[in-house]
Amino acid sequence: MKSDMKHLIELTESNFDREVLKTTGPVVVDFYAHWCGPCKMTAPLLEQFATEFDGKLKFTKLNVDDSPQLTGRYGITGVPTLMLFEDGKQIDRVVGVNSLQALKTWIERAAASAPLAPNESTV
Repeated sequence: MKSDMKHLIELTESNFDREVLKTTGPVVVDFYAHWCGPCKMTAPLLEQFATEFDGKLKFTKLNVDDSPQLTGRYGITGVPTLMLFEDGKQIDRVVGVNSLQALKTWIERAAASAPLAPNESTV
């Protein structure tokens, strides 16, 4: 299973700043836990999107059980939580399992580098 995740970067407390906060462009962070059923449902979708959007978005994963400081720092209270960072700043968050289409729409907006401005049309 690990070999299928070549496009997903496993984050730790020590590499989070370098891989997320100091990266130019959009980064998706999947806050997950190994014991979490919904996380297991979301993981293959993220792997698919990581391949599909390679070069447009950086996809990463952070195990909340292994990274309590980061989990606290970002106020993670439920998993899975997906966060979108743009140039090191958090710009969006999705908590829980979403439909394939809802998740794909969220990822497509991130790939288009369209910050979620309230006055911007999505048509």
